[in-house]
Amino acid sequence: MIKKNEVTQKVGNYRWVIVGLLLFATTINYMDRQVIGYLKPLFSRPLAEGGLAWTNTDFSLVTSWFVGFYAVMTFFAGFVIDKIGTKLGLALSLIIWSFFGILNAFAGSLAVVHAIIRSLFGIGEAGNFPASNKTIAEWFPKKERALAIGIFNSGSNIGAMIASLAVPAIAYAVWFNGAVQGWQMAFIITGIVGLVWLFFWYWLYDTPLKQKRLSKAEFDYIHSDDVVVVHTEEDEIATKTPWYRLLFYRQTWAFFFGKFMTDGIWWFLLFWLPDFMKQQFNMEGHAVMIPLFVVYGVAIAGSVLGGGFPMFFINKGMEAYKARLLAMLIIAVLPLVLVLTPYFGSVQRFGANAYILALIVICIGAAAHQAWSANLFTTVSDMFPKKSVGSVTGIGGLAGGIGGVLVQQFAGRLTDHFKAIGDAAVAAQHLVGNAAEALVQSHVQTAYGIMFGLCASAYLFAWLVIKLLVPRYNPITDL
Repeated sequence: MIKKNEVTQKVGNYRWVIVGLLLFATTINYMDRQVIGYLKPLFSRPLAEGGLAWTNTDFSLVTSWFVGFYAVMTFFAGFVIDKIGTKLGLALSLIIWSFFGILNAFAGSLAVVHAIIRSLFGIGEAGNFPASNKTIAEWFPKKERALAIGIFNSGSNIGAMIASLAVPAIAYAVWFNGAVQGWQMAFIITGIVGLVWLFFWYWLYDTPLKQKRLSKAEFDYIHSDDVVVVHTEEDEIATKTPWYRLLFYRQTWAFFFGKFMTDGIWWFLLFWLPDFMKQQFNMEGHAVMIPLFVVYGVAIAGSVLGGGFPMFFINKGMEAYKARLLAMLIIAVLPLVLVLTPYFGSVQRFGANAYILALIVICIGAAAHQAWSANLFTTVSDMFPKKSVGSVTGIGGLAGGIGGVLVQQFAGRLTDHFKAIGDAAVAAQHLVGNAAEALVQSHVQTAYGIMFGLCASAYLFAWLVIKLLVPRYNPITDL
């Protein structure tokens, strides 16, 4: 067995260059999708104040259409990427999502037009994770995959961090003497960034079989724990698996339900945290930049540390799958603190420190999600042959998207429902000004308390389903 220090000295580290490329692609992916969340407070303003007069239901319509198309296309993207390969597949995905991201700048004020364009944007974004997960399966031995996935998956947080600083700064600035609105420039600038990445992708990336920068020693190390080593791409292509066969395996359904029950939580944090900060603490624009930057920064640590967490148990002699499930159980307990968000976020109880306490709780939940996600993705490459990893990831992406749509719709309707209750109370009590606004906000805060309660328990339920479906390590060997 090759020891880790020997790998570093003799084998080489080009596979980590590949992780770097995936990290930047995922960063761009999440930066682009996060734009709409930071524009939500601006879009909710009346037309007379430079907004688009959207309701929460309008916003949830746009995000739901995006998540829905993203989900469906992730399902198909997995099979397409298994067929055309990761190099072309990820490049096409990025071109599509960058183009339609820019096109959102010209959508006008109607929510339905934004929803249509955002749906097409979702088609492109859907290819990122199937391609990235398949790339990790091709470039890493099983024992390193969770860490590698944790590293590239941290791009989802880096992208959100960049967006938290860049989007408000762009959106609330004056461009060309007001000829172009700030929200339009936010879509345009973030959309252009991704096209730069394509140069580095085509320059530095190829499959291990074709990559001339890869030493034979590192190639052998990458395949050191394969059950069956595939020596030629022709062999790989000749044995493609029909997608419907994957549905007959419990391992597929374990990943399906794991994604369905937890992906929507991350969508909620991405799209609704800016509005939560507005409703709970009356913070928006530049004021919300640093708090959310911190949330996504802490989530990076969760992604990387969570990806390496099972290694602690593996090094103690525990079998890899058992170690992964134990790590995921511990991780699934951490989001339970989210039920405390309304309590710690109470300005009446904690005054000016309330938003700091609320952010600490949210940071724990965000970091736990990323740690969970890194390990959940790795279960696919643990169980399935490399030729099927993209397809299974796509099936899970569909499940996660369905869960995401349901969460988006529920959040939008729930917050609008409680806002309507607040509006009725204001009218009944004949309140105006700050008193009226405070009463409405208090009702919306109740809605957010319900949402955080749902988020808190999702991971434990998902872990139970996975454990019931695949109680012990059972790799697929007949595909």
